[in-house]
Amino acid sequence: MDTLSNKTVSLNKANANKEWFVVDAENEVLGRLSSKVAFVLRGKHKTGFTPHADCGDNVIVINADKVRLTGTKMEDKIYIRHTGYPGGQRQVKAADLIQKKPAQLIEKAVRGMLPKNKLGNKIFGNLHVYAGNEHQHAGQNPQPLALSTIK
Repeated sequence: MDTLSNKTVSLNKANANKEWFVVDAENEVLGRLSSKVAFVLRGKHKTGFTPHADCGDNVIVINADKVRLTGTKMEDKIYIRHTGYPGGQRQVKAADLIQKKPAQLIEKAVRGMLPKNKLGNKIFGNLHVYAGNEHQHAGQNPQPLALSTIK
């Protein structure tokens, strides 16, 4: 009788089986890369996806400085922030941001695709972005992730 059982599996921290993946961002379009990385971070690629739990995998993104933006977004796209003081609105173009802090460009794109709550903040901690080809997570033995296999 157990073989015909249709029990719903709800993943939690103990049985999520988190894995480590490495993604090469060289010549990848920023939005397409970010949506697929957010998909894996959230855990939606797993059969036991649970919306209220952190059941996604850890993702390492390398070569963040070689990511592409289509059209004229490199010059037109503006990131706005506020210091909290009167007249403290600051803005930076995508071209300037990728020169100064290339990892932040991918982090901002992925964070915008995650839930805006405590769970989203926790899931965002599973993302590790590096500008160059080297990363410090070799001990976790990350597997290469082909973005064409997702969705």
